[in-house]
This record gives sequence, structure tokens and C-alpha cells, in this order.
Amino acid sequence: MRVLGIETSCDETGVAVFEAGRGIRAERLASQVAIHAAFGGVVPELASRDHIAKLLPMVQGVLGEAGLSLRDLDAIAYTAGPGLIGALMVGGSLASSLAYALKIPAIPVHHLEGHLLACMLEESRPEFPFLALLVSGGHSQLIEVAGIGRYRIIGETLDDAAGEAFDKVARLLGLPYPGGPQLAALAERGNPQRYTLPRPLKNQGLDMSFSGLKTAMRLAIEASRGADGALTEPVRADLAASFQAAVVDTLTGKCRQALEFTGLPRLIVAGGVGANRALRSSLAELGQRLGVRVYYPRPALCTDNGAMIAYAGWCRAAAGERTLRIIARPRWPLDELTPPN
Repeated sequence: MRVLGIETSCDETGVAVFEAGRGIRAERLASQVAIHAAFGGVVPELASRDHIAKLLPMVQGVLGEAGLSLRDLDAIAYTAGPGLIGALMVGGSLASSLAYALKIPAIPVHHLEGHLLACMLEESRPEFPFLALLVSGGHSQLIEVAGIGRYRIIGETLDDAAGEAFDKVARLLGLPYPGGPQLAALAERGNPQRYTLPRPLKNQGLDMSFSGLKTAMRLAIEASRGADGALTEPVRADLAASFQAAVVDTLTGKCRQALEFTGLPRLIVAGGVGANRALRSSLAELGQRLGVRVYYPRPALCTDNGAMIAYAGWCRAAAGERTLRIIARPRWPLDELTPPN
């Protein structure tokens, strides 16, 4: 079975073809960073327009790279939520229209389910059940995964997501958009012990909070400015490193508690923040201490992409799922999902 996957939930257009037994045949990703940089964040209307301009040529390009035509597809999967409503409608409209014309299933995919299953695209893939740490710009959750569509959220952020906190602190440090990766790069040159920052809700259950840490960082930044109001480059690096260390320590501590609580022998890390090298290193050490196997998708599969949507769609299409209407849900709780029919 060959499935075309379309990802248009926010500011990246992703297209890929997954084929059972062969994996990802071809994929493409188009970023909108240059479009939104001038505004310091994603402008929904501009995001939707760019998806419209790029999506169909990308579909044609991916099929060409795979040596396939539309008639060779068995299903088309698309991100149905959560995300920006206009962006979701672009992908959903094209996917459903093509599927209707080709008389094949259109499969609406939950964006976070795509992230949770991205590890399955690697040669070394986890078996169910496992614990998942899902960390991105919009989500920070600890999820007990018993199987496809069988998800139990056991911990989540009470305010800012980890990736959101990275982006906001990066802006306070004067780093360019998108701030999270810029902050992580700056942190590699700094001293993570220079500033004492809180570890929110330490040893207080499995929920997370990052708004207080963000406030502590703002105060530390203001106190570190010179007489001219500027931050020297070494100081900025130390601030970034100290902040990153606080986030990594917090996420690692929550994973330790969750692994001890559930007794699960496997941990997977998903979402854009999962590409952070400091977090990967810390969780690898945790896994060694606890005797737990830790899995990560390659960095390109941590961020939004069409490959994860194609695979998640294949899982559900193979079970006979389909819909005759376009589904677009800006808000869509992950635990509302059910196993494939």
C-alpha cells in the first residue's frame, strides 16, 4: 500500500510517500521561516497562502522523485489538526479532492499521533507499549502509549510548552526568529552553571510548568545588562546555557518520575524540541541509569514533516479507515483518538 502524506498544520509544508515494505519513497519539506521572520512569529494568513502556492508543485515533485503517478496511490493522508485552521484547510482540501477523484481513501491524521509514530520510520523502532515525551512549540506532554490510537496523557504543561519557552526567552536575548534553535546553538558556548534558575514543579507530580522559569530568565537578563543596557556575548551565552540546562533538567526529571510510575521499559522522544542535543544526551544518561531503552527519530523527523503523516495515515488506511468529508480541527485533544477500525 502506497500512501501520500500532506502536512500543513502551521508554517512548514511537508509531502512524502510511504510504501509498506519499502519505507519513505520520497519526501520534500518547505519552510516559511523567511516569510514570518519579519514579524517575529507565524502570521496565519501568510502561512495559508504559502501552503496554497507550494503544496501542489511539491506533490508533483515527490511523486516524480518516487517514480509514481497519482494513479499509483492507495490512499492520501493529511494533517487534520491540531493547527491553524486556514493551513489545515489547505492540506485537507487538496487531499480530499484528490482522493475523491482517484476513488481512494482520504485519511485525516492527528498531528501529534504523527509525531508519536515518527520513531517507527527508523531502522531501530520501539515496540509497544512505551512512554513518550512529546515536546514542541505548542505541546509538552508525557504520554503512555499502549498502541496506535491508545494514548493516555499522564503529565502535561500547565502553561507554556517547552518549545514556546525557548522561543520567548530567545526573543528576550535578542536572537533572531526562529529563536529555539538559535538559543540552543548559543547555549553550547556558555556556562550552564553561571545562573541559578528554578526547576519548576520539581518532584511535584508529572505536570510541567515553564512560565515561572521564563519570568526568572527575564529578571536574570535585566540584572545582567551593562551600564549601556546591553548584554555582552559571553553573558548571553551563559544565560542561554543556564536556561537550557533548567529546561533539560526539568524534562529529564519528569521522564524519570513517569518511567518509575508506569514501569515502562522504553522511552521515545518526539516533537521539535526532541532534536535538542542537550536533551538527547541527558535522556540517554537517564536511560542507562534506569535500564530503559531511549528512542529518537532523526532530527528531520522531529520537526513537522510529511513522512510522519504518511506513515500514520498508512497505519489507519491499512485498517480500513476513511472519511468522505474534510476534517480540520484547530484544537483536538490527543486522548480523543481511538485505535484504527
